[in-house]
Amino acid sequence: MFRFWGSQEQQSLDGSSQSWYPPSVMSSSNSSRPATPTSSSSSPRPSSHVPPAEAAGVIAVLKDKSVDELRKLLADKDAYQQFLHSLDQVKIQTNLKDELCKENLQLAEENLQKEPRMMELRNQCRIIRTTELAAAKEKLNELEKQKEEMLKLNSPASLLQRIQESMNKTDEESENLHQQLLDREIELGAFLQKYKKLRTTYHKKTLIHLAAKTSTI
Repeated sequence: MFRFWGSQEQQSLDGSSQSWYPPSVMSSSNSSRPATPTSSSSSPRPSSHVPPAEAAGVIAVLKDKSVDELRKLLADKDAYQQFLHSLDQVKIQTNLKDELCKENLQLAEENLQKEPRMMELRNQCRIIRTTELAAAKEKLNELEKQKEEMLKLNSPASLLQRIQESMNKTDEESENLHQQLLDREIELGAFLQKYKKLRTTYHKKTLIHLAAKTSTI
């Protein structure tokens, strides 16, 4: 008589006590068979999330294996691992994992190579904050003080005071020159020339002072 798949050989595969598969895998493989109508058939079973195309590829590979080879995959962990890593889907995932690990390692090496430069830049920033920035602030404060002084010197009140002081100085010089004439310390011709010049300057400053004072009122 003919032996069909699912008879004694199938029962020996399913009932092998030497299988190293975890219970979750065994229950998943058993769930692929039609459920018999029992009281527990309505209970939910763990479902596989393998895409149909990938599952079909794995089934196609398993169909070409003999019963002994299938039994060996169930009982021998090394044989199963060898078979698993020979699948195209696993090879793709393994290559992708290796590429990602390689890229991460390369990025880590690049970051380590940049670390001395980063430390140097941090030190430069610290130096700038502690020295150059402090010097720049000091220079800025000095310029601000100079600006305030210039504004004070060029204020209307300050300009009027300076014109008044210049007027008083010119008037005093003309009075001293007149005293020299009285004391006969200077010739009359030289006196007239210098005195006329001083008095002209004095009156000009007086007019400027008067105009500036009037415009500020």
